[in-house]
Amino acid sequence: MLELERIDVAYGPAQVLRGFSLQVAPGEITCLMGRNGAGKTTAMKAIMGLLPLRAGRITANGAQVSGQAAHKVAAMGIGYVPQGRRLFAELSVAQNIEIGLMARGKGAAVRERVLDIFPRLRERRTQRADTLSGGEQQMLAMARALCLEPAYLLLDEPTEGLQPSMIANIRQVALQMRDQGVGVLLVEQRVDAVLSMADKVAFIENGEAREVVSVAALRTDDSLLQQYVGV
Repeated sequence: MLELERIDVAYGPAQVLRGFSLQVAPGEITCLMGRNGAGKTTAMKAIMGLLPLRAGRITANGAQVSGQAAHKVAAMGIGYVPQGRRLFAELSVAQNIEIGLMARGKGAAVRERVLDIFPRLRERRTQRADTLSGGEQQMLAMARALCLEPAYLLLDEPTEGLQPSMIANIRQVALQMRDQGVGVLLVEQRVDAVLSMADKVAFIENGEAREVVSVAALRTDDSLLQQYVGV
């Protein structure tokens, strides 16, 4: 279990998360939903050690995550696909993947498994990352994270700006990871994507945790979506 226990996080004097708690179970896709500025991306950055905690703690399968440097969090098996992808633009597809492999000392066998998931990247392995389409760049960002063979995978707005066929591919990979026992934390604003992908939704409002409900419940009653997302 990936657990955030009553964490406080701030940007300088501006506190964003206030006693925020969340659980992400293995083999389950949890979507964190809320309005812009609610603290969704901040929670992901806190998990990855990119923002320090003022209070609380984060653990993964009982091991302390909070307080670790970002590269050590990755080495613990937590993969992160940030909003905006943040690839090494001037490097090739193959080089970006090699950087992902280095984080946990993985080798050719893992690289081949990842490229089997994303055959289009195999075709473009010598191409510079910044010459790929938006959807292909998102695939590469996910491929780099999967090179960790993660126990937990954080996806921040993975379908943003993508055409329907690419959204379907991203969804399929997320479901495949879930079925292999990976715990997925998804930040996503597209309600249709959430309802077709997630198992449960955790709502966040003004940096505080609100209701956690199953997607099945949301399909029959969308009042919480209206309340916390305004959809």
